[in-house]
Amino acid sequence: MKLFETIRNIWKIEDLKSRITTTIGLLLIYRLGSFVVLPGIDPTQLSALKSQTRDGVLGLLDMFSGGAFSNASIFALGIMPYISASIVIQLMGIAVPYFQRLQREGESGRRKINQITRYLTVLILVVQAPGYLTNLFNQLPDAAFVATGWSFTVTSTIILTAGTMFVMWLGERITDKGIGNGISLIIMIGIIARLPQSLFAEFISRMEAASGSGGLVMLLIEFVVLFFVFAGTIALVQGTRRIPVQYAKRIVGNKQYGGVRQYIPLKVNAAGVMPIIFAQAIMFIPVTFAGFVDSETASGFASIFANFTGVWYNVIFALMIIAFTYFYTAITINPTQMAEDMKRNGGFIPGVKPGKKTVEFLDSVMSKITLPGSVFLAMVAILPAFAMMAGVDQGFAQFYGGTSLLILVGVVLDTLQQIESHLLMRHYDGLTKSGRIMGRSGGGAAIY
Repeated sequence: MKLFETIRNIWKIEDLKSRITTTIGLLLIYRLGSFVVLPGIDPTQLSALKSQTRDGVLGLLDMFSGGAFSNASIFALGIMPYISASIVIQLMGIAVPYFQRLQREGESGRRKINQITRYLTVLILVVQAPGYLTNLFNQLPDAAFVATGWSFTVTSTIILTAGTMFVMWLGERITDKGIGNGISLIIMIGIIARLPQSLFAEFISRMEAASGSGGLVMLLIEFVVLFFVFAGTIALVQGTRRIPVQYAKRIVGNKQYGGVRQYIPLKVNAAGVMPIIFAQAIMFIPVTFAGFVDSETASGFASIFANFTGVWYNVIFALMIIAFTYFYTAITINPTQMAEDMKRNGGFIPGVKPGKKTVEFLDSVMSKITLPGSVFLAMVAILPAFAMMAGVDQGFAQFYGGTSLLILVGVVLDTLQQIESHLLMRHYDGLTKSGRIMGRSGGGAAIY
């Protein structure tokens, strides 16, 4: 069979085998660390914290950390502070001239940006760690804390900060010595870790005869629907509009340069999962403020944003995702810079004049392909609500859409593309017969 032949070919390549085993080992270390509870906390008293992280923003953080957040683990803050710092630096690269110069300096500028990102990550951790500990004090009973006082707060802050930095180091080692983007793989493993428990809970709920929920037939229908959702998400991740670019022919000595046609792959969903994350964060602001205001009007308004399966919640959520998709695409895709790079390298788009006309053409194309991409992204984001309304368990419904599905599909495709590149470089067949696998670099959705 093709599958077994491909596995044999993978293990024949010593470098690829070493990278895969290294990746598995480092991910195993991360998963084991997510169950190591902070010193001074009784692990048997965490039920209140687990119930708090079933949904909402805290549920999203718990998903990204692979359950470490609800376990009060040394990795409780996960990799999200580093991602937040990376997003801030990315946005500053658009508005601050200093970061713009660093981005143009090549490898040396990239190292400086990475160093600044690490410092900003530590700063964010110093703020987030005490906030996480304060939440523990409010949620857990006094009996849960073996140690208390300033010594516990200071040592736990240091441990949480060191834990996130260690997770970041694991991600960098996976990137250098393993397969694919280490940070993305760590997030994906955290999401997959919740799948067996969610699947088992859904199976139990369908098997209960008294519930009248349809049994195995309904469970089979759910899997069929989930298959088509995955297929549609893969189409969204891989969707691109290829812009042809013709390079002028140059003759230097006895060699000819240029004169070939290449393509710029413009992504249908260039913003990735960031619009969903931004929209989810803003949707929880009214609920948070309503807790501090004693007003029936404010409570009624906040109840709309607290009902995840409500019509108004999902309509507003979808519209915000579409708006944020345009916003994030506008700040990450720079048609002016693309036109200048093409002109500098002697390239042009056939039928379009270089300079201002090229900028207008690229901007027009991005606007046209972003609309269907943003609408499809909004549909994927609200699919879990429809799944819950159909009777699917809340934990399993998260795999029908949203950030978890997009990250899962994007990282899997990217990892398979990395493995396929190693196979093709050694003159082996690829992973599929129909063609090469396209990961995020081929037009997929970036995680951050």
